[in-house]
Amino acid sequence: MKYKRVLLKLSGESLMGESGFGVSLPVVKELAKEIKEVHALGSQIAIVIGGGNIFRGLSDSAKGMDRATADYMGMLATVINSLALQDGLENEGVYTRVMSSIEMHNICEAYIRRRAMRHMEKGRIVIFAGGTGNPYFSTDTAASLRAMEIHADVILKGTKVDGVYDSDPKKNPKAVRFDKLSYLDVLQRGLKVMDATSISMCMDNKLPIVVFDLFNRGNLKKVISGENIGTVVS
Repeated sequence: MKYKRVLLKLSGESLMGESGFGVSLPVVKELAKEIKEVHALGSQIAIVIGGGNIFRGLSDSAKGMDRATADYMGMLATVINSLALQDGLENEGVYTRVMSSIEMHNICEAYIRRRAMRHMEKGRIVIFAGGTGNPYFSTDTAASLRAMEIHADVILKGTKVDGVYDSDPKKNPKAVRFDKLSYLDVLQRGLKVMDATSISMCMDNKLPIVVFDLFNRGNLKKVISGENIGTVVS
C-alpha cells in the first residue's frame, strides 16, 4: 500500500443518495463495504464527514441566524452522520470508534489525539465528529487539522466527480480535468477542492490531498494502492 495511514474526507451529501436530504442506508452500506475492503489490506483509516445533508451552518446563517449558533447545529449534524457510518461499518464487522470534539459521553468518545492514534494502531477505524469544535471553521479544516494531528500520509477527498476541473463538469462539457495541482494553483484559481484555510494548512505542513470519485466501485482501493486516478494536490 502506498499510504499506510489515511484520512478520508466525506461530504454529508455523499450519504443522502438520491433522496436530496438525510441519510440513505443503502448508500451507507455500500460505503461501509468499500471502506472495509481497504481496511482489510492493512491501512489505518480515519474519517471526517460533513453535515450538509442535514444542516448547513453557513447558508442558514446568511438567512439571519447567528453564525456561531448555525455552525454548532452543523457540528451536531456531523455527529448524526458519524453514528450512521459507524453503524454501517460495524454491521460489516469492522470495529469503529466515533470521537467528537464536542463531548457527548453517552453516544461517543471525546476526541483525544493519543487515544485516536491508539485506536488506529489497534486496527479500529476512527470517525472524527463535531468538526474542530469551533464555529467559523468547516469540516474541510477539521479534516486537515485531524490529519496532521494523527500524522496521516494523505487526505483522500471522496467526491462524486473524478477529480478537480477548471469549471463545473456537469454544467460545462468542455471542462478540463487536472491530474496534478500545487496548493498555490488551487488558492489562486479559487478551485473548489477544499476551503482556503484547509488548503493553506496542508501547504504549510506538506500534506498531499487526492481528490477522486468515491462512488466508482474500487476507486478507494486504487488510490491507497498508489494508482494515478483523480487529482493530486501537493
